[in-house]
Amino acid sequence: MVFTAPAWVPQLPFDPPDSIPISEFMLNEKYGRHPLGRSKPPFTCGLTGAEYSATEVRDRVDKLARALSQELTWTPNGGTEWDKVAGVFSVNTIDTLTLTWAIHRLSGISSPANAAYSRFELVHQLKSSGAKALFTCVPLLSLALEAASECGIPRKHIYLLPVAKVFSGGVEVPTEFKTVDQLIELGDSLPPIEELRWAKGQGARQTALLCYSSGTSGLPKGVMIAHRNVIANVLQCATYEKPHRDSLIKSGKGPETETVLGLLPQNHIYSLVVICHSHPYRGDQIINLPKFEIRQFLQSVQQYRINNLYLVPPIIIAMTKNKPLCSKYDLSSVTGIYTGAAPLGQETAEEMVKQHPRWKIRQGYGMTETSTVVLSTAADDIWFGSSGSLLPAVEAKLLSTEGTEINQYDKPGELVIKSPSSVLGYLNNETATRETFQHGWVRTGDEAVVRVGPKGTEHIFIVDRIKELIKVKGFQVAPAELEAHLLTHPAVADAAVIPVSDDAAGELPKAFIVKSSSVGLENNDRLLMRDIQKHVEREKARHKWLKGGVEFIDVIPKSPSGKILRRMLRDRERESRRQKGPKL
Repeated sequence: MVFTAPAWVPQLPFDPPDSIPISEFMLNEKYGRHPLGRSKPPFTCGLTGAEYSATEVRDRVDKLARALSQELTWTPNGGTEWDKVAGVFSVNTIDTLTLTWAIHRLSGISSPANAAYSRFELVHQLKSSGAKALFTCVPLLSLALEAASECGIPRKHIYLLPVAKVFSGGVEVPTEFKTVDQLIELGDSLPPIEELRWAKGQGARQTALLCYSSGTSGLPKGVMIAHRNVIANVLQCATYEKPHRDSLIKSGKGPETETVLGLLPQNHIYSLVVICHSHPYRGDQIINLPKFEIRQFLQSVQQYRINNLYLVPPIIIAMTKNKPLCSKYDLSSVTGIYTGAAPLGQETAEEMVKQHPRWKIRQGYGMTETSTVVLSTAADDIWFGSSGSLLPAVEAKLLSTEGTEINQYDKPGELVIKSPSSVLGYLNNETATRETFQHGWVRTGDEAVVRVGPKGTEHIFIVDRIKELIKVKGFQVAPAELEAHLLTHPAVADAAVIPVSDDAAGELPKAFIVKSSSVGLENNDRLLMRDIQKHVEREKARHKWLKGGVEFIDVIPKSPSGKILRRMLRDRERESRRQKGPKL
């Protein structure tokens, strides 16, 4: 059975253009974007208030492209895109997308890197991508210089993106390195560059973004995202949201444009496409923050009257666990939360609604390989635990472990997706490409079920990563389900569940727990462990009980997007058992 978007979802207004770069689509009104003159400033620094209007951003892109053409001898129609790869290793800035679109104006590739990378990880991405230049920021400059030197990138091709002095500790920008502002000033004095001469369909074949997907093991893989992939997903998001936004405008309950939070890292595909492209296309404003600090985050919501909060589950959990602090700030401008990158448990969503009954808690689902979102919760069809319904032009199937299609509701299988946003494949990795991309379909590696919701629409629930499901006497146990339930215990600040081997059951669930600050030092750990186990036993089937044990830990290892790095906990458990030696 092939699943499609609900009947109420409009068709795409036009086929995603396949012969223009992303920069042209985002900055030219002929492709349906909100008029530049009526758009809010697309990117505003949440620390300083610095911003540029939409028309100023368009002009800055043009001037920056001129300067980069001279600095790097890149021309719009010379060489291939692989001759013009720029690494971007920075925290969020208001010029990150200006830079990205300038690179696209030159028919080049932007390869954003995680600001939390170690030198080893950054070196891997720079070498793998073949980056010829590196854009970074003052707080990350030292590490960037080490990695660039190891990769043969000359110091003169290292440039700096702007960050607020309050974030960089007041450190002055070294005069040796040109800043994006200086490049734009240089470009203002240079003649215009030639127009792109792309062949028909080039935007569907040519890589625009080279993002790195970590997967569950091994070094990150380079994901080749074409210009048309991003263009398609922006159109899909805008089309899906249009009925609700139009109804708010018509009823006078909503503005023509809105203000959203830009806290999530701009290198991550969720932020890069869903926030940084979809919202400026619709004329919205993004309030950028370089990292999560709960007081600064709440202050920004209050100060800039932010409407929608794009978050990941760990931040939502932090809000529910810090109700007294949150109550000190005026959050009345907020209409809802949108979460993705990792599953949000039903219990956590319900707790947030208890605290803020007016907020709509919505969830999306996507992958770097689908650039980005393919499932989203509609504002008037919320079903907690669900990742929503399919976006327009997206098709989905569920496959059994034998590879056959599942043709019924409520039966789990691997989610397989077809979408115009699906990417070109993995860089220099034909084996992984063949495993994931098959005849136009993307194998997600996630187990899902389709259910009909209260309003008669099909919703898709992501159960868990297939490789991370725990098998207890043949029964499947989803770690995410247990983690969501554990977070409802008052003594639990955070939780992760992994399998541990067992001779009789095969595997058993074990929980790693970060204790809540409300737990006093006088508490007996052994009694608390048993109370947490009983918390699960009261609500869950026997095969889901924490018979593998409970262990307290200082912090749950997670990726910057909020995904629990269970493999690190599995490695920790294996090493702990190895040191204890075999059982007698």
